[in-house]
Amino acid sequence: MADPGSASLLSLATAAPAHILPQEAATAAARRLFADRFDEFEQMIPVFENTGIRTRRMSQPIEWYFEPKGWPERTAAYLASAEALFIEAAGKALAAADLKGCDIDQVVTVSSTGIATPSLEARVLTQMGFRRDVRRTPVFGLGCAGGVSGLALASRLAQASPGSKVLFVTIELCTLSFRLDELTKANIVATALFGDGAAACVLSTGGAAAWRVEGAGEHTWPDTLDIMGWDVDPQGFGVIFARAIPPFARRHMRPAADAILEGMGLTRADVGRYVCHPGGAKVIRALEGAYELEEGALDHERQVLAEFGNMSAPTALFVLERVLADDPAERLLVTALGPGFTASALSLVRQ
Repeated sequence: MADPGSASLLSLATAAPAHILPQEAATAAARRLFADRFDEFEQMIPVFENTGIRTRRMSQPIEWYFEPKGWPERTAAYLASAEALFIEAAGKALAAADLKGCDIDQVVTVSSTGIATPSLEARVLTQMGFRRDVRRTPVFGLGCAGGVSGLALASRLAQASPGSKVLFVTIELCTLSFRLDELTKANIVATALFGDGAAACVLSTGGAAAWRVEGAGEHTWPDTLDIMGWDVDPQGFGVIFARAIPPFARRHMRPAADAILEGMGLTRADVGRYVCHPGGAKVIRALEGAYELEEGALDHERQVLAEFGNMSAPTALFVLERVLADDPAERLLVTALGPGFTASALSLVRQ
């Protein structure tokens, strides 16, 4: 039976830029840009081959990335593309919920791949038809965990104002962080993995929606700031991958998820399907091991990774969209790992 005080998921929609980059083309472009300047480049070619990625979406045509770019160029590209993706993803989510922009009481916007002040939801206020009294909550810095943590935040805001309609939008343009000047393994890994995308959800209390947010939680490990994040310099964002994420996830994700579930009065036995952020092929295998799943159980995660790459925060919601369309189990645990280093998890239960 539905809990009238909890937030229900009224809709979920995704969007991606039009520019498609096959992984073979990404490999060729990276070789053109780095092989003559980075002695270890050829040793890193297997990174491109073993990611599990076939294609990715990019906010700019491939030629844009062949010339050095600084903050002004990256920011201009971020604002134009992020605004367009916001309108597309949010518009789809509103239509699926049979709502208009003027029906939304609060907007939560999560993005960590560009800086926008005024923030994105303010920039598209007129195009989206948001009211002048709409409440705005922009969030920066959550990285890959932002899709799950942002959805949890939006659900709490909906629950705090019963009957209100909360729109959650997450947009990440990871490819804008590709750097010609960074001759590092981390930068090469980023060029092999990252893509761009957006996702949006509408939440509200009560109603006849199929799914409600049962609970959520986070776990941050101390002394792990070096695992993932941004290094900021005059050229823009530079990716930080100082420690291998798959073995960390394999060792530490299960106890963290168990603790989060315990906080909701649940155990792993109550979870019908894990819905995971697919950071890469090795991360997916590590999560299957951590959760004691059969190899191949995270099938939608592999499909999303193959088609879109790692889009950071929106990626888990791309997976969730496919899981929800595939007659899922009665309870889903949506999980992601992000800078902090933090595990974020949210339970969705069928009403």
